[in-house]
Amino acid sequence: MRQLLISIDQLLQVVIVGVFYVAGLTDACPSADETISSYVGRGQLRGARWAMILAPIIDRLFILLGEEPGHCRRNVETAFLGLPPTA
Repeated sequence: MRQLLISIDQLLQVVIVGVFYVAGLTDACPSADETISSYVGRGQLRGARWAMILAPIIDRLFILLGEEPGHCRRNVETAFLGLPPTA
């Protein structure tokens, strides 16, 4: 079930970011391997205003689900940071 939810999250990220990409509102091409949280976390690391607004909202949702604070930053894919994958 968890993997199904992650794949739905990745699909939504591609659709949402894809629309913004095609419209010229972002220069970040969507990736099927990235979740919404990861995309927002990368924006947060770059200091993007939209990400600074969205990250706390997403983080609060996951805190309610029992996670530690900082969900978006923790879920930035290592490939997008130029780091080798973690085991």
